[in-house]
Amino acid sequence: MRPSFSGSVEAVVIGGSAGSVELLLKVLPRLPADFQPAVLVCIHAAANTTQGLVELLAERTELPVSEAEDKQLIAPGHIHLAPGGYHLLVERDRSLSLSLDPPVLHARPSIDVLFESAADCYQNQLVSLLLTGASADGARGSLRVRQQGGRVLVQEPTSAAVATMPQALLALLQPDAILHPDEMAPLLTRLGSSLVHSVPP
Repeated sequence: MRPSFSGSVEAVVIGGSAGSVELLLKVLPRLPADFQPAVLVCIHAAANTTQGLVELLAERTELPVSEAEDKQLIAPGHIHLAPGGYHLLVERDRSLSLSLDPPVLHARPSIDVLFESAADCYQNQLVSLLLTGASADGARGSLRVRQQGGRVLVQEPTSAAVATMPQALLALLQPDAILHPDEMAPLLTRLGSSLVHSVPP
């Protein structure tokens, strides 16, 4: 971890594609009920296909889970899932917006779109986690997270169902941590609870 990082973690953004649903169903239920950061999740999914994942997560997690809605305020300790077929963006007032703009790297929702907009909003109060997947989506967004002062985490490629996505990130930058699935929830929990809060200006 970079020792120069300071400030509270206000949000965690997670992206993935092939194989990531199964991983999310293992990682997110391990987050504690008092987990404070908002969790924004983008999985490559077609329209009208994500409500089932919301229901599965809601059955297993202690945190509230919902499909993101346009103009919805981001709630601390809440898992917001990008609806299939829509880009999910974070606005500067920490609300969500949905977009039907063209796919990015053949994907809508796009991980890059979520990560970049979240990085611009939360800056050094953001943690990103890129999971298994079969495209380079998420690498550029992870770079923006780094440039804005946030922490960048990635799945260890040999543990990924499809290693293309984490390998694309590793080809672009050195992350703060390369994680096996069993390490993800414990580290997110520590980052979400133990960092010293930023001193107000």
